[in-house]
Amino acid sequence: ATLAQGAERLLKEHRLSHGAMRTMGTPRRLVLIVEEVSARQAPFVKEALGPPKAAAFDASGQPTRAALGFPTGQGVAVQDLEIRQTPKGEYVCAVKREPGLASATVLADVCPALIQSLTFPKTMRWNATGVRFARPIRWLLALCGGQVVPFQIGGVTSSTRTWGHRFLAGSGGRAGGPRVVKGVRDYLNALARAGVVPEPDRRRDMIVTQLAELAASVKGEPEHDEDLLEQAVFTVEWPQAILGSFDRAYLAVPAEVLKTAMKEHQGFFPVVDHEGKLLPRFLSVSNMKLRNMELIRKGNERVLAARLADAKFFYEEDRKVSLADRVDKLKGVIFHQKLGSLHQKTGRIMALGAKIADALGDLDLMETVRRAGQLSKADLLSGMVGEFPSLQGVMGGEYARLDGEAADVCAAIREQYLPRAMEGDLPGTPAGQVLSLADRLDTIVAFFHVGVIPTGSEDPLGLRRHASAVVRILIEGPLRLDLRELVAQARANVEAQGFQRPAPAAPGKSRPIEIEEFLLDRLRYYGRTVHGLREDVMEAVIKGAAGRSLDLVDLLARMQALQGIARRPEFDPLIIGFKRAHRLTQKEQWDRGAIDPHRFQNASEETLFRHLEDAVARVPACLSQGRYEEGLDLLVGLKPAIDAFFEGVMVNAEDPALRANRLSLLQAVADLFVTFADFSAVMVESK
Repeated sequence: ATLAQGAERLLKEHRLSHGAMRTMGTPRRLVLIVEEVSARQAPFVKEALGPPKAAAFDASGQPTRAALGFPTGQGVAVQDLEIRQTPKGEYVCAVKREPGLASATVLADVCPALIQSLTFPKTMRWNATGVRFARPIRWLLALCGGQVVPFQIGGVTSSTRTWGHRFLAGSGGRAGGPRVVKGVRDYLNALARAGVVPEPDRRRDMIVTQLAELAASVKGEPEHDEDLLEQAVFTVEWPQAILGSFDRAYLAVPAEVLKTAMKEHQGFFPVVDHEGKLLPRFLSVSNMKLRNMELIRKGNERVLAARLADAKFFYEEDRKVSLADRVDKLKGVIFHQKLGSLHQKTGRIMALGAKIADALGDLDLMETVRRAGQLSKADLLSGMVGEFPSLQGVMGGEYARLDGEAADVCAAIREQYLPRAMEGDLPGTPAGQVLSLADRLDTIVAFFHVGVIPTGSEDPLGLRRHASAVVRILIEGPLRLDLRELVAQARANVEAQGFQRPAPAAPGKSRPIEIEEFLLDRLRYYGRTVHGLREDVMEAVIKGAAGRSLDLVDLLARMQALQGIARRPEFDPLIIGFKRAHRLTQKEQWDRGAIDPHRFQNASEETLFRHLEDAVARVPACLSQGRYEEGLDLLVGLKPAIDAFFEGVMVNAEDPALRANRLSLLQAVADLFVTFADFSAVMVESK
């Protein structure tokens, strides 16, 4: 995608039209094919206005000093200046026309710029040129209309040659060495003859088919893992799947351990039966296709056997010490230099988890979370997690089960790190949800407390990921909790352990983001990306929540209801009327007083007051019961009365008592609206 986007941008900048574009790639090559590239650049015309004609030429038509200096700076001759009629009169104009260069000439500049624009997580230098790339550049094939596009990069000169598979190109009757190609079809045919499948999608299909066929031969199926499949696709040029086996005795080790050893250490696919139970088989994807693949299969089995033997050893050694016996040793493990030990963090998790369970009104859950929190980090001291860090939590849950802990406690320990990615699976049990929420909130609040706060794009501790998980757990749980109260409790837990806040920022320094603001920013991201909510709608609801409990489930429901009603044609005019009322009361800094119906002089005042009383009687019940669409319908129903009020009366009347009464009526309208959201933040187009 990056290659195609860069090519699209550069071709546009260099005025080269083109047809369809596609990219391909293998571990040894990146391929860009652009169809129907124009033979030449599009003509370029640039005009620059100069001085007025009257100042540029004297009465006899001779150029003045102004006319002589202007074209020199523009790179044109005086006699080539043209006259342009503008609203201010006639001005001289320098016109530069470029017919456009041949495509091959332009591409000689575009190609190296495109290659150097590509970015990678890691790059390297490999010769004296100092060029950096993901891997050493060994050859450059660049053709346009069958001719070489001449350029050089990293000491390599472009040519008509390409190379095939590192091993297969010279075997099986195929000729080795470089292939000279003349065009796209010739290129693809040459690669096929040289043992290369350049299309990633085709390699993916080949791998999926081969894996399924081999697994079916032992009455199983490959365990699906999209990341592992992606890795296999981009580590081979000609995929060849291999079925291997391991000693059935290793099945005594938890399946997650065996699968992790296969996937993370070797890049192998586990094989499971139709019920998902692990079989003593594995699948690997080789970059070789030989008549006899036995040597590769045996090598894979030998390497995996060593890994599984290590895993079995760690598992058996870990079983000699219970999780509970490891907890006290967490005092010697530093969580962070500013935040003490993991044992202290465990204490904070227990306290916050119990607070969350109490807020949910579940005493049994409280005890489960306390115990799960106490044991939650003990598996970090196990040999298995030391060898396979990705199994943290998973091994804790397994060891807790073997220690005889309650099933809910085991599940919570196992689920405490979920979701592991932005869109990963959430904890599936109430205890798991509470433990994960408590752990992440404690991490966020603790680091903010000691001044370790993300800035810009820098977030080395992954606090944004933790905050996104908090938002998802609360909303998708759903857990009806006051996030503001939980943050306060988490902060109190950190303060109780004596960790000090840093000194306030010096005057003039930028203000660090606050915890609540940080979490609400993640709510905005969630609303925008998952539910397609408008920024102004979310801001209106968030601002309206000031001073109320911060229930994310409630906030999202209000946002969705507000966005739904904002599509109605009468909504924008209503908001315009509301904002007018809001501005008037804000400008006067009005402190709402009692509304006296006896002071009404216009029928529109009586009408608005009557409709307002009806809405005030009904809207709060709608909001308290979560019937937000109905509540908003009642607010929208005030539109005709608000419009009639502004048409019928002058708010800032000369009589102070009359003016005060009308402002109080408008303030009552504004106050009712704010019980749902701060509608002043909603953007509308004035008619």
